Amino acid sequence: MRCPNCQSKDIGKIGTNQYYCWNCFVEMSLSQGKLSLHQVEEDGSLSSLDDLFEDEDLQVGM
Repeated sequence: MRCPNCQSKDIGKIGTNQYYCWNCFVEMSLSQGKLSLHQVEEDGSLSSLDDLFEDEDLQVGM
């Protein structure tokens, strides 16, 4: 799997269907074959980045 944001393969699993890109520091969650991307803010909250990507960019081939 590659990060849709930076195309890095440096992805770590942080939970069930949750991943983290160590290159661009984006958290991803996988649900029904689609990724949802979030930026981790300084206070630990998450901001959605989904509106920056086309739907086909967030699809994961099974």
